[in-house]
Amino acid sequence: MYLERIVAVKRREVAELREEGAARKFERQIAALPPALGFERALRNRKRPHMGLIAEVKKASPSKGLIRENFEPVKLAREYEEAGADCISVLTDREFFQGSNEYLRQIREAVPVPILRKDFTIDELQIYEARAIGADAVLLIAAILSADQMKRFLREARGLGLDALVEVHDEKELELALELDAAMIGINNRNLHTFVTDLAVTEGLIPRIPKEKLKISESGISKREDVEALAAAGADAVLIGETFMRRPSPAEAVHELMGERAPAGGEALA
Repeated sequence: MYLERIVAVKRREVAELREEGAARKFERQIAALPPALGFERALRNRKRPHMGLIAEVKKASPSKGLIRENFEPVKLAREYEEAGADCISVLTDREFFQGSNEYLRQIREAVPVPILRKDFTIDELQIYEARAIGADAVLLIAAILSADQMKRFLREARGLGLDALVEVHDEKELELALELDAAMIGINNRNLHTFVTDLAVTEGLIPRIPKEKLKISESGISKREDVEALAAAGADAVLIGETFMRRPSPAEAVHELMGERAPAGGEALA
């Protein structure tokens, strides 16, 4: 399955970083950086009262292949900023998502919006790498981490000034996130083992999450009605990538889904 293959590649990549002595390089780079932007803070102080938005820069996926052929990461990020995205997510996985650390670096230099490094974190070294390339938050996926790993990674992230989005898909993974007092909980509507997507996953898990936690719904969000349903269920924010990437104008798609402009031929959504 995709997840097992991805994790195997990540182990190889981490081993290569260690062989290169990357830890010291990352430490030097981090020491020269200004403080990270507040990813969690930006979502709590969201620009839209009804829903926060993490807009994703994503070129491809392992299940659907190339998503956006005309892929200009900085231009896309600037469109998201102008459309009022609270935060930006950047895919950095090379082999399966055609991402790049360089995309994140370029966006960090061009756009003053908090950035999530979207990758498969399995080692502390990747957290240092995320900070070194300019990320403000890291993704920790419960499906590929033990309780001990999650605890250590949360501690490492906080120590580097990074926020952490803990991603869950079922009740067991949610219990772990809550036990470790994760501040931001991402509910992935996509099963990473089967790649089947169902928004009911968010609707089922949100009632179990304390009100003070940030609840972020991820994957399978393609129309305004989805955003409305998730808001009604109690989601504080949504993470959307593919829907925006498939549109000629991602900014126009942002306005449509967030209820600020009518889709072609339709009535105003707001």
